[in-house]
Amino acid sequence: MTKQVYEFLNDFYSSIGFSDFLIEFFIKLMYFLVIAGLAWAADFFGKQVIHSIVKRIALRTKTEWDDILVERKFFRRLAGLLPAMVVAFLFPILFADHPFWVNIVINLTNIYMIIVVVLVINSFLNTVNDIYKRFDVSKNKPIKGYLQVIQILVYVFSIVLVISVLINKNPLYLLTGLGAFMAILVLVFKDAIQGLVAGMQISSNDMVRIGDWITMQRYGADGDVLEINLATVKVRNFDNTIVSIPTYSMITDSFQNWRGMQESGGRRFKRALYLDMNSARFVDQALLDKLRKFRVISQYIDERQAEIDQYNSAASAGDSSPTQYYGRRQTNLGIFRAYVDAYLRNHPKVNENMLLMVRQLHPTEKGIPLEVYAFTKTINWVEYESDQADIFDHLISVVPEFELRIFQEPSGQDFSKAFRTQAP
Repeated sequence: MTKQVYEFLNDFYSSIGFSDFLIEFFIKLMYFLVIAGLAWAADFFGKQVIHSIVKRIALRTKTEWDDILVERKFFRRLAGLLPAMVVAFLFPILFADHPFWVNIVINLTNIYMIIVVVLVINSFLNTVNDIYKRFDVSKNKPIKGYLQVIQILVYVFSIVLVISVLINKNPLYLLTGLGAFMAILVLVFKDAIQGLVAGMQISSNDMVRIGDWITMQRYGADGDVLEINLATVKVRNFDNTIVSIPTYSMITDSFQNWRGMQESGGRRFKRALYLDMNSARFVDQALLDKLRKFRVISQYIDERQAEIDQYNSAASAGDSSPTQYYGRRQTNLGIFRAYVDAYLRNHPKVNENMLLMVRQLHPTEKGIPLEVYAFTKTINWVEYESDQADIFDHLISVVPEFELRIFQEPSGQDFSKAFRTQAP
């Protein structure tokens, strides 16, 4: 068939009066245009017609995997093989008398097909990852790092194939010589290898999951984990900036994972009120009567006072010295500590099922620290800050009722008032 076409064209151009050189040139040019036209038609048919049909079918089905394949351009890239197949089939037939050019074109076509196959494999692997991420298990066991290892292997093997095509050698010949390049490959892919090892340890030890809130000060990370890749862990900070942390650093450096707090259902707040030591004193009867009006501690005051009176009565038997020199007495600081504890235990926003403690720390030059250690019922950041602020708003405001004072270093206004008071 090809010979008959060639003879027909040869006779046609000869009848026009073309020379042998022009006849050969125009015949080859026509062959080339025919191959180019058919390759373009195959590309158009594959990427426009077939792809649009497959896309419509995928959108009509109830399954999601075919939609993701279309979104990842799997079928579109797969259709890119059609024009290469046309060239690979027709060029050796129509240009059989030019083996040199046939060899070059076939080699370029093979390289093109290798690249297309790599893109198709990448689309498929990305599709697998997208489908896997739709399952809940993906948050605990991400597979993107492992898929990236497969992609690297595909890249390495494709490079070997391209080189084998260019030098016209069997790929096995090059693969047998890879042992000599292992040291170089280890250096080139050092980060990838470390990332793979780190990813396996992170996954097996359940150190980080997608969606976890982590804090890593060295890299300025304080937010939610978006991705766990072969080389990096992406974190979206609360100011919406993105931080990329080397995956290997997650097992070599320390970081804080807030998952435990989120799963517990409560968030800790730990803050101290600094009370002026000069305001701490024994309470008299008038102050006791006043403090009994606080419902949450009225029972505590009565029970405590009865206990103290009983102790003092037993201790003073046969002793003529005044009770105030040896007896026990309630203090405004102690009653206030009991009030804070009772107030927190009755607060609707404080988690009563988790540790709650009000303790007095070692006195400092700034006063006596009365520390509150408790947990809110919410883990939402905004609600947590609001609840914590409401609690301490109340505590700071109620301190004067116990005839205590919050310690505060003097400001310029305090010194100004002092000078005005001393002025004649």
